[in-house]
Amino acid sequence: MQAVILAGGRGERLRPLTDNIPKPMVPIRGRPYLAHQLDELKRQGIDDVVLLTGYLGETIESFFGDGAALGMRVRYSREPSPLGTGGALKLAEPLLAGELVLIYGDSYLPVRYAEPLARLRASGAEALVVAFDNSKATVDVPNNLALDAAGFVTRYAKGAGAAAGLTHVEAGVLALARRVLGRIPAGCVCSLEQEIFPQLIAERGLAAWTTTQRFYDIGTPRRLKEIEKVLR
Repeated sequence: MQAVILAGGRGERLRPLTDNIPKPMVPIRGRPYLAHQLDELKRQGIDDVVLLTGYLGETIESFFGDGAALGMRVRYSREPSPLGTGGALKLAEPLLAGELVLIYGDSYLPVRYAEPLARLRASGAEALVVAFDNSKATVDVPNNLALDAAGFVTRYAKGAGAAAGLTHVEAGVLALARRVLGRIPAGCVCSLEQEIFPQLIAERGLAAWTTTQRFYDIGTPRRLKEIEKVLR
């Protein structure tokens, strides 16, 4: 099982903390946040990891090396300039397995990653989003997903706020079949969420795996403090 982490973020909302380090290297409890993500993968027996780096990517690469010290195999694909989530993934295509779990480098969601992959296989879809059930307004991220009764995404609308029918939040974890990369032109600057999701939704090709496990992120100083408590 392979995990890919989007680790190219600049972290503008965390400045000046991120002026000299990339967002995934922000320290939490004396270690880079990315180290905590890798710890979770290791606990789940996932030792094949590809890190998609960008801004100050050499900082990540020099810190983690080939992953041997962690008992993992870590490889890198570095964007020469920002390519978006879709472009960064396409650039890494030679390193990618037939199926993978894609994790956002600023999110923390300790679910069993094998379960979304199993759901992806059973659905026959090209891609799957882990969808947090936010019916109790547990998180302050606006709902951005609508699902049908069979567990397929019928609408993705980031920033739509309280739009009718949006019941879940994309939780920062995707499961992907390699064939979805065929939708992304080589060298493009594109977003999975904004450009690939609509194609898949139109073809009923974007499945969902729902969870009530709360997710966290390090996007703002307040959220950074929240996750510091979680990772004690």
